[in-house]
This record gives sequence, C-alpha cells and structure tokens, in this order.
Amino acid sequence: MRVLIVSDTHRKNNNYLEVLERVSPVDMVVHCGDAEGSEYLICESAGCPVEIVTGNNDFFSELPREKEFRIGDYRVWLTHGHNYYVTMGNETIKEEAIARGVDIVIYGHTHKPLIDIEDNIIAVNPGSLAYPRQEGRRPSYVMLELDSQGKADFTIYYL
Repeated sequence: MRVLIVSDTHRKNNNYLEVLERVSPVDMVVHCGDAEGSEYLICESAGCPVEIVTGNNDFFSELPREKEFRIGDYRVWLTHGHNYYVTMGNETIKEEAIARGVDIVIYGHTHKPLIDIEDNIIAVNPGSLAYPRQEGRRPSYVMLELDSQGKADFTIYYL
C-alpha cells in the first residue's frame, strides 16, 4: 500500500498535482488541512480515497477538524495540529495521540517536514507544498509505504 501525505497547500495546487503525477498510482491521499477551498480538486484528482481535515485557514469549511482511521494494521489520527501547539514542538500532540491509543499521528501547520518514530508513537508532518518554512524552503511531502508484512516505512520527498 502506498499513501501520499501532504499538507498546507493553501490553494496553490500546481505542486500537489505535480506530486500526484510523480508518485501515482497511490492507494490513499492524506491531507492535513489548509486546503483553503480546494478540497474538491484534491479529492477528485487523487483517483483514490482521500482523508482530509480542516486547518486553521480553512474558514467556513465543513471538513472535520480531526479524523481517526486505519492504514493497514495502524490506527491513525489526522489533525492539522494548530490546536496542539505544534509550532512549539510535537510533545503535546504525541501525548494526545498516545492517550487516544493510536499508532500514528499525522499533522501539518508548521510547514516543516518531520518523521518522528518512537517505540510508542509515530508522528508525521509532511511540511508544506505551498509555503515551506524549513531550511532550504523546498516544498515537501511524505510517502508512507507498507511492505509485504504490513510494516510502515516513511520517506520525506522534496520538489
């Protein structure tokens, strides 16, 4: 199973469409919010199931703030992250994820990619495809791939 994880596209969809073309086919797309009204385009162009939540810039959106679902044997919690102080670090969001009993928390908001794997929780932030803030400021996304035994492997990619 191949899952494309993106966030913070902020209506600048050309990079999202380029990434989709580059990595297709995928089995699922996960968007961590701040699509800013591009939800339909994101979902329709994916060609597969899409899990998407609202971000702090998704005004008037009817998307849920958070979602829990499964990817293979993993329990996943998806949220934008702004309600969990992620700009100060990811400890609070990881504590909440552990309390919820999930295996993976996927979030955005910081515009900085991160894969943080610990024994009891995996935290993944794909960064931003529109306004990257990490050193080098390259648009980023994450690919999650499940191997034949169902073990998850995460890789950060840059445009």
